[in-house]
Amino acid sequence: MSELYERHRAVLPQWLALYYREPLELTHGEGRHVWAADGTKYLDFFGGILTTMTAHALPEVTKAVAEQAGRIIHSSTLYLDRPMVELAERIAALSGIPDARVFFTTSGTEANDAALLLATAYRRSNQIVALRNSYHGRSFSAVGITGNRGWSPTSLSPLQTLYVHGGVRTRGPYAELSDAAFVDACTADLEDLLGQTRGGAAALIAEPVQGVGGFTSPPDGLFAAFREVLKRHGILWISDEVQTGWGRTGDHFWGWQAHDRNGPPDLITFAKGIGNGMSIGGVVARAEIMNCLDANSISTFGGSPVTMAAGLANLTYLLERDLQGNARRVGGLLIERLRAAAARVPAVREVRGRGLMIGIELVRPGTDEADPDAATAVLEAARAGGLLIGKGGAYNTSVLRIAPPLSLTVAEAEQGAVILEDALRAL
Repeated sequence: MSELYERHRAVLPQWLALYYREPLELTHGEGRHVWAADGTKYLDFFGGILTTMTAHALPEVTKAVAEQAGRIIHSSTLYLDRPMVELAERIAALSGIPDARVFFTTSGTEANDAALLLATAYRRSNQIVALRNSYHGRSFSAVGITGNRGWSPTSLSPLQTLYVHGGVRTRGPYAELSDAAFVDACTADLEDLLGQTRGGAAALIAEPVQGVGGFTSPPDGLFAAFREVLKRHGILWISDEVQTGWGRTGDHFWGWQAHDRNGPPDLITFAKGIGNGMSIGGVVARAEIMNCLDANSISTFGGSPVTMAAGLANLTYLLERDLQGNARRVGGLLIERLRAAAARVPAVREVRGRGLMIGIELVRPGTDEADPDAATAVLEAARAGGLLIGKGGAYNTSVLRIAPPLSLTVAEAEQGAVILEDALRAL
């Protein structure tokens, strides 16, 4: 046990998860690589949980942070903040939501918490519809709507949560249906669910691709079908884009755009990649929803000058270099490469994903049962080979999570695929 690990255990909560038998201390990074305290270099396929979106130590971002820090670091939302206004203008324009307003937070958890507050206040209801296998953060309200018991430490909640099918395509009672029949069955489930409730639900909150749940997603168009039902009932749609936003899925800038037949969501939540490691989260909503609160509010740290400067530089870099297109091209090559490798590994049940958001689901060979020990073994073997990845999944799945920075090169994708193939074959 390292000296730093001993100190960590002495002062931090035991439920604060750490990867690896011998936990890693990362000291610096560059591009798609990071270095540990012992000098070992790793190819990073997890980006601080999908947060280092463009590249480690991106000069454009570090320069913007340093320059802003040299002027003023903090002021709060009680004062006009030029970088916050400028980033809000750009995000509002990109959101697809008409007459959009943006509220900045410091995390995805806080963003979802704010969206829940807005939706319940606007609709005057504490009922929330969420998807099974979902994850929306670790605040008291967010864990109360999380449909994954591994990440929800309490059943207490200020909200009444109703769970609907749809987030997981290849498991559950509708797994054997065609895509069209799956959408119809899940929509009928939503109709039935709403028929069981007293009063009107405030909102449906859903991740277009479930992140912590193992990078699962429904067929394109499911949330458009849900939208028809929601509109009839006056229920809002919150798209949780904390992990899917900013072009990570390759095909779209936002995950909801795969379900856009009936227009954009009422609210979008975002975080992670926009700050490239700086603490930025937020909510986008129509003005009438955002302005529905009738009490005073501020944010001490949300929208801080330094984080907003980082977000502006990072977003500019992403758009000017078409990193969404790179995610589509390189991610497509990577997923096909991994599928070819996994076809020879009995423990792999499925390789799935979009763009640079790829999951490898592991099971005990010859069964459909999750194998968390195998996921841990592959995580360790990949590290030994010089590659960092993540893991996740529902209570009945075990999934390797692969989400490199969006500037990943073809050569780096191939290098990572070789390491992963060796780690999987070692099972």
